[in-house]
Amino acid sequence: MQSWEAIFTGPMLYLAIAWSVITVVFIALMIWRTLLTSHEDDQIFLSKGEDYLAREQQELINRITALARPILATGFASGGLLLLIVGMYVYQGLKNF
Repeated sequence: MQSWEAIFTGPMLYLAIAWSVITVVFIALMIWRTLLTSHEDDQIFLSKGEDYLAREQQELINRITALARPILATGFASGGLLLLIVGMYVYQGLKNF
C-alpha cells in the first residue's frame, strides 16, 4: 500500500489542488443559491402601492437564474476532475501491479 505522499506527487498533486478549489467554489455557489432561494416568496399579494416588492422579487429571481450556469459549469468541472484523478490513480495502480 502506497503512502499519500507517494500517490499525490507531480500531476496528481496539481489535479487534487485544482479539484479542491473548484469543489469549494461549487459548494459556495450552492450555498449562495440556497440563501437567495430562502428569501424568495412563492406567492405575493400586492396592492398598487407595493410595486417595489414585485421588483425586488423579480431581481431576486434574476440573480438566482444567473447562478445556474456557473453552478452547472463548476459541478461538471469538479466531477470531471474527480474522475480524472480516480482514473490516474487506477492507472498507476495497474501499472505497478
